[in-house]
Amino acid sequence: MKKYFYKLLQSYLDLFIRPEDRCLRIDAQNLTVEFAKQSKVPDYVVIDGQVHYLKDIQKFFENLYTRCLPTTRVIVIYYSALWRPILQLATWLGLRNKTSEQNWVGHEDMANFLLLSGFEIVRLDQRVLCPVYIPLLSGFLNRFVAPLPFLRLLCMVNILIARPIFPTGTNEVLSVSVVVPARNEAGNIEKIIERLPKMGPCDELIFVEGNSTDDTWEIIQAAALKYGATRTINIVRQDGKGKGDAVRKGFSLATQDVLMILDADMTVPPEDLPKFYRALVQNKGEFINGSRLVYPMEGEAMRFLNMLGNKFFAMAFSFVLGQRFKDTLCGTKVLSRHHYQRLVANRKFFGDFDPFGDFDLIFGAARLGLKIVELPIEYKNRTYGTTNISRWTHGAILLRMLVFAALRLKFI
Repeated sequence: MKKYFYKLLQSYLDLFIRPEDRCLRIDAQNLTVEFAKQSKVPDYVVIDGQVHYLKDIQKFFENLYTRCLPTTRVIVIYYSALWRPILQLATWLGLRNKTSEQNWVGHEDMANFLLLSGFEIVRLDQRVLCPVYIPLLSGFLNRFVAPLPFLRLLCMVNILIARPIFPTGTNEVLSVSVVVPARNEAGNIEKIIERLPKMGPCDELIFVEGNSTDDTWEIIQAAALKYGATRTINIVRQDGKGKGDAVRKGFSLATQDVLMILDADMTVPPEDLPKFYRALVQNKGEFINGSRLVYPMEGEAMRFLNMLGNKFFAMAFSFVLGQRFKDTLCGTKVLSRHHYQRLVANRKFFGDFDPFGDFDLIFGAARLGLKIVELPIEYKNRTYGTTNISRWTHGAILLRMLVFAALRLKFI
């Protein structure tokens, strides 16, 4: 029982902890000693069942908080109280070592302990319906049945990821690299430059032109010359095709600490970008995702079937990724360059088949355990050109990506 069970736990931890990460599994009774052995603060601290034996859970997490960096992630593994009689029976039968659990805390209690100690929950998963190995059956139950809504409430193991929250008061002012993928958007280029607000002292605007059939590239070149004396503007033509390729090209050229995507159709107004900037630098989240489905939309900004598709994919991806999404397809997304570089280093986990660029970032942020926050914006009508989105073709690609993500992140 133990061998199979701990192999299962390790497979869940491997989803988040990569070989290059510094990981510390600590004995809750010897927190100071275990940290003293480390030359650097670990990327992940794993508390494996120890909360069940602590006399003062809050004090433990308060001590842990003082040893964390903003990038540290704490993984807490604790067991469902529903399984208490079953585990006691297993101990009596000799299938499990005799223990002296004192605490059987629920999710709300654990969230409260963490909040009081300075932590915020990023995600919570329930795992393991069958802790013993039964050929075919245990694998099916633990991989495909345990993650399902309602049934996951019956799982034995809770795996919680939390991040420390630190005061945001600082004299450092971060600058922004705004990447604008532009294909057949000649009529919007100068408007973007004129309307884009200043956010940091050294902001840069990066236009990535993508195989346009109009004069978008010529307009970008002329605008860079016209406004180059007052704004830092970099321009490049993408090598491949699709928005995803353009975003990756732009981010590879970015030099500032905060990375933003602004769609060239300006359905998300450039004037809204400071909201995203403040949410990130004030540590409200580590990945800020725009949401077009809160405020009323302007006119026919989104067709009815597109809205239905957005709502379906939002619910589906929320389930798969373990964090709430209302709008996965909004083009405006913001994260730090530091986290983006970590995401790039682990891109091979999901592969490179996202033509949009949205899900490459969303999947990577979820696996890194970043705090994802949605920021509502007012979705505007396109005033120039036509959409580059093919409803049915791209919808089929999204469905394929959803299944792929589910098999890599949820049904493991």
